[in-house]
Amino acid sequence: MSMTVLYVPIGRKTFDLEAGEAQRVKSSMMLNSLGVEVIEPEEILTSPDELSDFLKGIDKENIVTSIYQSVTFADGEFVQELIKQVDAPVMVWSIREPSINGRLRLNSLTGGNSTSHILKCASHPYSFLFGNPEEAQIRSRLLTFLKVQHVIHELKQFKIGLIGEHPPGFFFSGTDEELLHKQFGVEIKKVDLMKAFEESKKLPIEEWEHAIDRAEQQVIGLNRNEETVQRFAQFTTHVESVIKKEKLSGLAIRCWPDFFNELGAAACSTLSQFTEDGVVSACESDIHGSVSMFILQQLSGGNAPYLGDMVHVNEASNSVVFWHCGAGAYSLAHPDQGARAGVHPNRKLGFTMEFGLKPGQVTMFRVGYTPDGFRLLVMRGKALDTPQRFNGTSVEVELETEINDTLYSLMEEGFEPHYALVYEDVADELIELGRQLGLETVVYTND
Repeated sequence: MSMTVLYVPIGRKTFDLEAGEAQRVKSSMMLNSLGVEVIEPEEILTSPDELSDFLKGIDKENIVTSIYQSVTFADGEFVQELIKQVDAPVMVWSIREPSINGRLRLNSLTGGNSTSHILKCASHPYSFLFGNPEEAQIRSRLLTFLKVQHVIHELKQFKIGLIGEHPPGFFFSGTDEELLHKQFGVEIKKVDLMKAFEESKKLPIEEWEHAIDRAEQQVIGLNRNEETVQRFAQFTTHVESVIKKEKLSGLAIRCWPDFFNELGAAACSTLSQFTEDGVVSACESDIHGSVSMFILQQLSGGNAPYLGDMVHVNEASNSVVFWHCGAGAYSLAHPDQGARAGVHPNRKLGFTMEFGLKPGQVTMFRVGYTPDGFRLLVMRGKALDTPQRFNGTSVEVELETEINDTLYSLMEEGFEPHYALVYEDVADELIELGRQLGLETVVYTND
């Protein structure tokens, strides 16, 4: 993670600062081993004035989160000064008592308790951590927290190209742009789909043939001379220029009926190639689908996510099948099959992806929306090593929770029919993300 964190170790001189300083040194070493830039004082800060002076002398612009360590007990003046000067989420960290059956040498836990109360009353985002820096669970929890803060920061830079409005009746693909920006920081850039078609068709071959060259690196059975393949290359090349000009990190594209009727080709290949190359792309202009894919991509370290409908239930294996017409990043294909070129199962136009997804640990996720606001859905499962279930792209996932209970609960909750999926266990990070954003989070895991 490329991010800057602020580490502020706090203590009072009436406690055992010698024992506390030993923990500060260990904490500093551990934090600096996490691959982040750490801004920190050289010793424990023992008064609000010391803290204030330290904060005034640092560059606060790029701080993503503050790690506030109550090395000893300290009153609420310290953290009030911190959040007055640094508007970043806080990790409140209490350490263990160095000894028992005698003097209470640090009273760090009470300090963390007091600090958490202050932050709760101030409605300032925070999380709590208890333990010493050498403990494995401390490192693990810190990494989870930092990953979530990194995603929150990246969401504020996330800009989606909305290429065409959603198809008729696909109301779940739309959004409240103002609320989306307020809650997540995400921006929408609207792009005229018909104009994009027209502009793409004007491009000379020397400008778009690189897109076919790129696809040929991973797609089996691609015929570069087919008209639908050339239309894919033209449209993809035009959108590349839009991405560069508008600084887009994601796309939500109206794929039907316009691609078939106006361009004479399927959108699936464009979506697949962009997602493979890091620009998450959702079909049917699903804005929240694109946001969901982006979050999974960021939390998994850049893994390509998948977006699909839940189309089939198999009680015998406690599994469901996620499917879509022919979109899927190339690297998601089962290694025994590979990513193959195909045609749309309904429209019979190319080019699309034709494969079953690979097996492995997966997390399913959705940024959902109702008139009450945003909410998150988190599920965890195992992608099974089963044959391709339906034409297009599909994956069968064994859930951790009982299949019919989960199915009926999802329907009663009224979640949207597009589910994002990534090959990584990031359920804990997503739950923490919901907590940090203050969003209702519906969880289906065995934890």
